[in-house]
Amino acid sequence: MPVADTVKQDLVTAMKAGDKERVAALRMVLSELQKAAKEGGDDETTVLRRERKRRVESATAFRDAGREELAAAEEAEAQIITAYLPAELDDDRLREIAREAVAEVGATSPKDMGLVMKAAMARVAGQADGKRVSTIVQEVLRT
Repeated sequence: MPVADTVKQDLVTAMKAGDKERVAALRMVLSELQKAAKEGGDDETTVLRRERKRRVESATAFRDAGREELAAAEEAEAQIITAYLPAELDDDRLREIAREAVAEVGATSPKDMGLVMKAAMARVAGQADGKRVSTIVQEVLRT
């Protein structure tokens, strides 16, 4: 079942339960998913990751500005979005993928980071954040 359908069902449930914060977050998610589908652009997982990343960045900005209540609201939305994302790969599996990518492209130094990242991200296929993959690839290239 497409994620958008699941979000619609959960939205109805949240509306019946009177959970205003969850309703607002789910409406936003559904709107972004429908917009992406209409434009024929990103797949659902990419849209969800992008929206989660926006919420996390907003929470950090609010926290830096001393607005804890707004930061907490953004983090709550990020948690709701995370529930619709596939499980992330653990660090051990990411290290294994990074080693395979290094071997595949024949990387010998950190200068080959771009080639390794391209190969690694193709294998990860949306199951991990690019920032995490980058950190682990750097770690593997240093060893």
